[in-house]
Amino acid sequence: MLRWAVIFFIISIIAAVFGFGGIATAAAGIAKLLFYLFLVIAVVMLVAALLAGRGITR
Repeated sequence: MLRWAVIFFIISIIAAVFGFGGIATAAAGIAKLLFYLFLVIAVVMLVAALLAGRGITR
């Protein structure tokens, strides 16, 4: 799961470079949306990976 979080983070950075850099003005809104979407997914996957590593001890 941590691997997926890293992949989503890299994709969001690439989308930010293309969208925020002014290369394609029409795609800036889509790039911003993808950036935040992938950032949220990356954080969720990171938290899930950290929680999955913990065992329930009683």
